[in-house]
Amino acid sequence: MKVLNLYPGIGGNRKLWKDVEVTAVENNKEIAGIYQDFFPDDNVVVEDAHQYLLENYKEFDFIWSSPPCPTHSRIRNNSAVASGQNEVCYPDMKLYEEIILLNNVYNLGKFKGNFIVENVISYYAPLIKPQEIQRHHFWSNFIISKKFLSGDRIGDGNIPYWEKRFGYDLSKFSNIDKRKALRNCVHPKLGLHVFECAFKKKQTTLKVEE
Repeated sequence: MKVLNLYPGIGGNRKLWKDVEVTAVENNKEIAGIYQDFFPDDNVVVEDAHQYLLENYKEFDFIWSSPPCPTHSRIRNNSAVASGQNEVCYPDMKLYEEIILLNNVYNLGKFKGNFIVENVISYYAPLIKPQEIQRHHFWSNFIISKKFLSGDRIGDGNIPYWEKRFGYDLSKFSNIDKRKALRNCVHPKLGLHVFECAFKKKQTTLKVEE
């Protein structure tokens, strides 16, 4: 099975996937190097994931995209802006560009696999209705059953706590913001749950609302 993993960070979502041929596209060279260290058999591409998706979506059986989330985040755009820590900014609409693109090529029969676009729960009402699991919004062409993971609040705990929880040892890496890298992770168990939902027998597919 050929999988495209876009904006993977250090690979939290991918950690528990088995028997897959993964292409990971990450534009941060340092983060891409760490991902490659953890997943040496994956094909890691240091490019713009947004453009890569447009040019290569037909080649894959499953696509997972996790576009950058800060401009959609409730923490960044409510608490931090209100307190003066952050400036007001536009939400990055590449998130919705990818949702619309994948939904359209799927409905047109140009892409016959399964896809998911993941992001944080936004500070605004979503423009396209997502599925919601704890701190995540998911847009997909399949149903994701509810999954509860205790302690999923990424603000709780410290770096060693999250390393243990996600099964990562970042001690040999000194060139990254470890807290940020871990905060950007999708919990491996949630990544596996979503992947399994995509390929359950008799899985009901969805048309993402436009």
